[in-house]
Amino acid sequence: MLIKTIFSGFGGQGVLSMGTTLANAAMLEGKYVTYLPAYGVEVRGGTANCTVVVADEEIASPVASEPDFVIAMNQPSFARFQSILQAGGLLCANSSLVNTESARSDIEILAIPTSELAEKLGTIKVANMIMLGALIKASNIISYEAMIKNLNEILGEGKAKLIKLNKEALELGYNYVKE
Repeated sequence: MLIKTIFSGFGGQGVLSMGTTLANAAMLEGKYVTYLPAYGVEVRGGTANCTVVVADEEIASPVASEPDFVIAMNQPSFARFQSILQAGGLLCANSSLVNTESARSDIEILAIPTSELAEKLGTIKVANMIMLGALIKASNIISYEAMIKNLNEILGEGKAKLIKLNKEALELGYNYVKE
């Protein structure tokens, strides 16, 4: 197994946090992982993306020229990264901000209104965790149960007070995706 994923969006949307959370969860499951962040204008509102590669054996390159999955939290990211997604790949889009009508016909689209769902939980800041929960369900990259069990360790002790909210967000995204 070698799975390449690109997380993309505006700075402040938790794009890099999604990537590190997935990478840490995969490492705790005993998988090999690479994490490669890329920043645009390094302020809230600039662009940010990261590549996470998860594998059962050592990884030769952290670069994902043809990723299996793309997460697009905003329209510019959707426009930029759908073109490199491999045919048959899955693009998870924040449909609160992304219009997917111009999507390629040879890829799958999973449209999730993560911003709206996050508002229902009381804060837009968990939109990223809703998307991560949806990705976990749609991809089986990692075990959802292990993610929830290890969330304290993954997020770190400094975020202990946010564990309950993050679990709720992961669960909301996970359950949003149909079988």
